[in-house]
Amino acid sequence: MTHRRTLLLAAGAAALARPALAQGGFPNRPIRLVVAFPAGGPTDVIARVLAERMAPALGQPIVVENRGGANGNLAADFVAKQEGDGYTLLYNTSSIAISQPLYKTLGYNLERDLTPVSLVAAAPSLLVINPTRPAPDAAGFIAWARANSGKISYGSGGVGNASHLHVFMMLQHIGVEATHVPYRGTAAALTDVAAGNCDFMIDALNTALPLAREGRVRGIAVTSAERSAMLPEIPSMAATGLAPRDFDQGIWQGVMAPSRTPREVVQRLNAAVNAALQTEEMKARLAGMGARPTGGSVEDYQKHLRAEVALWTKVVKDSGATAE
Repeated sequence: MTHRRTLLLAAGAAALARPALAQGGFPNRPIRLVVAFPAGGPTDVIARVLAERMAPALGQPIVVENRGGANGNLAADFVAKQEGDGYTLLYNTSSIAISQPLYKTLGYNLERDLTPVSLVAAAPSLLVINPTRPAPDAAGFIAWARANSGKISYGSGGVGNASHLHVFMMLQHIGVEATHVPYRGTAAALTDVAAGNCDFMIDALNTALPLAREGRVRGIAVTSAERSAMLPEIPSMAATGLAPRDFDQGIWQGVMAPSRTPREVVQRLNAAVNAALQTEEMKARLAGMGARPTGGSVEDYQKHLRAEVALWTKVVKDSGATAE
């Protein structure tokens, strides 16, 4: 009787163990990728292609959910408070590094509440000017800006937005003062630069390029260290004296997870991102938007984040920009 009872207990334990083992491998259900900006924008487009290409490597679908607002902070705060199991991820942009020093109060702490998974992509921005202004190139822009210091204006997507702070850094470097005109998004600012209501601005390459090709604005320089393959005739700001020699700024994107996510799950997700970035579809989609795949290790992204937060902490302090 004792031997039979032992066998029954063992069989019961094995039966209980089977579902647990079946559920133990990550992932065993769909993953949610929360995009920090509205549907249809450039960030959302790249996130959706990434989700499609990551799914085969993970054996599970990845569902994209848009939670735009507060410069990406609504999504970041939401993901930071989720279970650290790898099933809810954040698709963020470089705005997350600016938000840390910019906002007086945040519901999350980047270092404490979120953990990096992988960088995804990076794209330069483009300095554009109204074509009626007497600045045909970078040298002409510097001469014109210095001759009109204090009298000229630039648009941006809002106070503390990357489009604001990139111009602030450039003006500091060339010793020029200009009036900042913040808009509710860079699209409105770009329209006003084209109309001549603002003199110039720096905007993401993929949104500024169509107007530059139509001649409605004039492209002066890109913010990357090298020329962009999409605009090979336009030099970099670093090469023209508009920025320091080591200047290499633009818009970057990445994937993060709640800080409690197990290391092995983060590594699995990192491998899936890097595999997706090697696909021809992903490379082609990024190239078409003026972006390049970055990828790399978890540690690469951690190092990048810390460097970016340090940079923007200084720039935000120097600019005096704040946000609620």
